[in-house]
This record gives sequence, structure tokens and C-alpha cells, in this order.
Amino acid sequence: MSTYWGYHLILDCAGLDPASIRDEKNVYNFAKQLVNDIDMVAYGEPQIVKFGHSGKEGYTLVQLIETSNICVHFVDEDNTAYFDIFSCKTYDNDVVIGLVKKYFGTNKTSVRTTYLTRQA
Repeated sequence: MSTYWGYHLILDCAGLDPASIRDEKNVYNFAKQLVNDIDMVAYGEPQIVKFGHSGKEGYTLVQLIETSNICVHFVDEDNTAYFDIFSCKTYDNDVVIGLVKKYFGTNKTSVRTTYLTRQA
């Protein structure tokens, strides 16, 4: 088995629950549980800021972790979200997807997954 420098999970999600992606506390709780459940160490508190324009407004979450970062942008206009989880430490992609569905999903949620192994 090859060893890579980094592991990058990209999730493009549609059909999310509108109330859940507009709830700052829910986004915060997701970040805290995600860091714990994928066995990472947070570097500071999650930063959650609502901004954007021209139909792209929504919360953006940035959580630094000791092995890299977690970044998510939620789009209010169409109830979508774009997740990037990058780490030089491996983690379970299914745990991430399960938490996305738990915190933000509906019975119509779709998740398009891209997984990259990174090596310069």
C-alpha cells in the first residue's frame, strides 16, 4: 500500500435541509463532532462567517486541524454545500458523509463524492 502526503475528500451536496444550513449553532456543532469523530485535533475554534452575494450567500466554515483543514461553504439560494476535508492523517470518508447527512440532510439529499490522494 502506498503512503501519500495527504487525503482530500470533496463533497458536493444538494437537497439539504434549508433550516439546518442557515443555523450557525448547527454548523458549529457539526464541526465539533466531525473533528472528534474522524479523530483529528482542532487548532482553535471553528470560524463560521455568513457572506457572499449574487445568489452565493451562506455560511462558510473553516476549521483548522493540526493535520490541515476542513472547509465548507453552504449556499442558501439552492440549499447546497461544498465540503473539503484535507489531512495528512487518514480518516474514514463514510463517517464524514454520515455526519453531513445527519446534520444537514433530507430524504432528497444527494452527495457527489470525489476523493484524492495527494503527493507532490
